[in-house]
Amino acid sequence: MDAISCHLSDCGCKAQQGLQGMTDRTATILPGRGVLRAEGEDLRTFLQGIVSNDVDKVGPDRAIWSALLTPQGKFLHEFFIAEQDSALLLDGEAERLADLKRRLMIYKLRSKVAIEDASADFAVAALLGTGACEAIGLGDEPGAATPFAGGVAFTDPRLPALGARAIVPRAGIDQAFSDHGFTVADPEAYDRLRIRHGVPDGSRDLEVEKSILLENGFEELHGVDWDKGCFMGQELTARTKYRGLIKKRLLPVRIEGPRPEPGTAVTLDGKEVGTLRSALDDIGLVLLRLDRLGEDPTRAALTAGGARLSVQVPDWAILPSFDAKTEANTS
Repeated sequence: MDAISCHLSDCGCKAQQGLQGMTDRTATILPGRGVLRAEGEDLRTFLQGIVSNDVDKVGPDRAIWSALLTPQGKFLHEFFIAEQDSALLLDGEAERLADLKRRLMIYKLRSKVAIEDASADFAVAALLGTGACEAIGLGDEPGAATPFAGGVAFTDPRLPALGARAIVPRAGIDQAFSDHGFTVADPEAYDRLRIRHGVPDGSRDLEVEKSILLENGFEELHGVDWDKGCFMGQELTARTKYRGLIKKRLLPVRIEGPRPEPGTAVTLDGKEVGTLRSALDDIGLVLLRLDRLGEDPTRAALTAGGARLSVQVPDWAILPSFDAKTEANTS
């Protein structure tokens, strides 16, 4: 069974044995990710008021995926939040980590909070393959967390099919993986799996200060909590959901022909309907105007550069439907 066609309930850590190239447990260190360490008596209250997910749910046995938005509800940063001892570890984009810290500090005001870049001490890794979660004492529940190798590991809060994620000290990291039966694999192994499942990776797939969370699967991937109370950009995010304003979605595609560069326009019958974001080998992620594709996006004959693209809708994604009249009248 292809990874994209797996149901969420059938595609957790145990089900990864059906993925080609994932029959052995592998640890993939993710060089594109960095770590902020945050602590202080006001930390949780401070974060709870600005990020999209419920920080109160984070504990020794639970991690979350969340985002920081502009006041207008546009994407700034996405990150995982896990607990280690009395501190919280934020796993975010390495190249933009300083900006994430800067923006958090803007809202700190007089809150008793300290935030430091801990990337020199901690690495982020994806743990993949048959029994990856079980090998470190985890199950298939999204976000389930446990202490691991002097850091913390957790089942991916977005989609258990992506295995486990670990934030661990760099010192002795290879030995820690070896002790748990993992061999180190190329980062592309994780990227390939992520793209096949249609899961975004920061500013590679979301445009800073432009993208909307719900167009990029954050609701289905457990990145937004509607019951937690206010957060930065909540008004637009909620309005997008409750008024049914989602006309674009980030979706995986198969690429036939020369792989286009990220940013290449995607067309249908000569008209632009989307943009290619991250891509690897013969797969990619495309932000598409669903209202221009018809009721079944998988039948749309898309092109980008000299390549043909075919949409692959993952089973976790809930897409709006558009009838022919709606499509014809949408600009």
